[in-house]
Amino acid sequence: MSTSRRLAGLICLAVVVLTAAACGRSGITENVPSAGLPAGESRRDLRHDGRDRSYLVYLPASTDLARPVPLVFVFHGGTGNARSAVRMSGMNAVADAGGFVAVYPNGTGRLRGDRLLTWNGGDCCGYAQQKDVDDVGFVRAVVADLESLLPVDADRVYATGMSNGAILSHRLGCEAADVFAAIAPVAGTLNFAPCVPSRPVSVIEFQGTADRHILYEGGNGPDALVDTDFASVRESVDFWVETDGCAADPQTARAEGVRHDTWTGCRAGSSVELYTIEGGGHAWPGGAAGRRRADSPGDLQASQLIWEFFAAHPRA
Repeated sequence: MSTSRRLAGLICLAVVVLTAAACGRSGITENVPSAGLPAGESRRDLRHDGRDRSYLVYLPASTDLARPVPLVFVFHGGTGNARSAVRMSGMNAVADAGGFVAVYPNGTGRLRGDRLLTWNGGDCCGYAQQKDVDDVGFVRAVVADLESLLPVDADRVYATGMSNGAILSHRLGCEAADVFAAIAPVAGTLNFAPCVPSRPVSVIEFQGTADRHILYEGGNGPDALVDTDFASVRESVDFWVETDGCAADPQTARAEGVRHDTWTGCRAGSSVELYTIEGGGHAWPGGAAGRRRADSPGDLQASQLIWEFFAAHPRA
């Protein structure tokens, strides 16, 4: 199937996937797998680097725990939390169909409870960056916690996130390539240096050309909540293309306002892809709006595309 037809088909699935997400399980079910983690959604608390931290985990009821299972981390945007990441991405419905475990960590903030949380992505953002919070170490601790509960497939651990969460995904690619096989930043660029991955990392990135928070061409957007000179999309993608040893020129396809660039010939079976949404804003494509009067998510099904990319790129 051509890339254009594949894109069109995914756009048509928007209503179906969002409906499934709305009807998905929102609490702990009565089906308790023998691994010790309840099916459905549950919360885990742990202490790392002197801080009380937490995350939500969604285990599909149909998961076959006789086999190793993939993990997909979904990081919320700045001022969000794990609950907003669940709603925004609709990833639980994709997990039901794909047979992976979805993980939604909480960042840190000044207030009590899961409010106005951020991630330390390097040059961004907010409380987490100002206090130099060890978010990379925290994520490693979450992986270890889940490995004590589930038969995790160490070759299929992935990270995606929105905005500040996307920036953290890039940083994990830089500093935790021994854990994460691939990353999928959504509306967020690489703002961490030096970035020296220990192995090739596959990358699929999504960015709208009309994003007023993190500008497509780089810099500080007029709607940005922090004073950060963000890297451009091209700078971020070019870094991963060069680091992964990909061919310099991408294969390009277009469909319904979306440009899809794919760089092939990368080392160790890795790949780099970029979805550019013409006129798209600061949103998770095909997901739920982060708040009232937020940018429209549009119809492109990012969560489904992300999982298809992840499934095709285990750790080599």
